[in-house]
Order: sequence, then structure tokens, then C-alpha cells
Amino acid sequence: MRTTLHFPFVSALACWIAASRRLCIFACVMLGLCATARAEEAPDAFIKRLTTELLETVKNDPALKTGDSQRLSQLVDQKVMPHLNFQRMTAAAVGPAWRQATPEQRIRLQDEFKTLLVRTYSGAVSQVKDMSVAIKPLRAAASDNEVLVRTEVRGGAEPVAIDYRLEKAADAANGWRIYNLNVAGIWLVDTYRTQFGQEINARGVDGLITSLSERNKGGVRK
Repeated sequence: MRTTLHFPFVSALACWIAASRRLCIFACVMLGLCATARAEEAPDAFIKRLTTELLETVKNDPALKTGDSQRLSQLVDQKVMPHLNFQRMTAAAVGPAWRQATPEQRIRLQDEFKTLLVRTYSGAVSQVKDMSVAIKPLRAAASDNEVLVRTEVRGGAEPVAIDYRLEKAADAANGWRIYNLNVAGIWLVDTYRTQFGQEINARGVDGLITSLSERNKGGVRK
């Protein structure tokens, strides 16, 4: 009998904060809705600007409020994904198997993982409402190329800590890029690595690719 292991992104987040789904959704989609990065921008200012622009976009875009799926997907693909180091995130989520994966498998993994996130973010954007974010004092030197930006999301029953790991892009014009996210003490990439690892152990890298592809074709958002 074939065993199917499910690892949808939102289900993973639900495990983090069962009573605060809207906050988890907010954490996902506020990764980056802005047109361009600013090379000299401090990392905490970068996160503050992105979250502020996100809130304004959601409030003022009628298509987002009505749940226009095409508009949501376009918005996420164009505005969120450019601010992630997607290759680094995918490699970390896949774990040791990434090193043994062929170039073709790596491309498929990145494509399917991106599609999964775009679908998930698209379904979440319209649910972000009356929330605000407070940036905590940055503990980093001006010369640091990797930093941790700590924030607190307010607007639910209780504030929730959300932290971002950022790296300075090799191309200074691209500013900072996010490569991991922590909600209430649980790291996003670590959660994926556990779930992906189960699938790889059971069915190999191709099995993981197939499962991601099936999930994406189904368009299921839970």
C-alpha cells in the first residue's frame, strides 16, 4: 500500500501556533511586498518597510480583498519571491539529499517548492487585516553580512515573536534577502526539512518532487 506524506506549508505553520493562524499567515506573506531593495538600507529598516508596504497593499487593493486568485498569484510571485534567497532555502529544506541531487532534480525541486509557496501565500494574502509590527533593537555590526531581525506582531489576542534571518546579497543593488523565518520559536526551513526528509527517506528525491508536483497541481490550500 502506498503511503502519502503530506507537508503543506500552512499545515506546518499551524503546528507552530495553533491558536493564532492569522498571525502565522501574516508572517508568511509579509516577507516582502516592495518593488526594489535599497542597497544602503539597514536590515531592520528593510523589514519594517516591507511589512508596512504589505499592510498598505492589502488595505488598498480591491482584488486582494475579493480573493482574485490570478492577481494574488501575480502579486506574490512578483513582490514576495524576489526578496528570498530561494536556492538557499530550498537546499536547506531538502537537507543532505540536496548534495546528491542532479542539476535537473535541483531545478525541479526549486520550481515545485516555489509553486507551493506562491500558492500558499496567494491564499493567505487576503486574510491579513488589522495587524501591526514592532521592530526590536538590532543586535548586529554594520559590517555583518548575515543578521537576525527580531519583530513582534500585534493585533491578535497576544503579541507573537517573528524573527527573520537575512543575508546581504552579493550584488549590493539587491540589498538584503531573507533565507529563514521563525514564528514563536520554530524555524520555517527546519520544519520543511523534517517533512521533506520523511518523504525522501520513503521515496527518494524523485518521490519528493512527485509529491510536491501533485500537491501543486491539486491546488489544495489547507
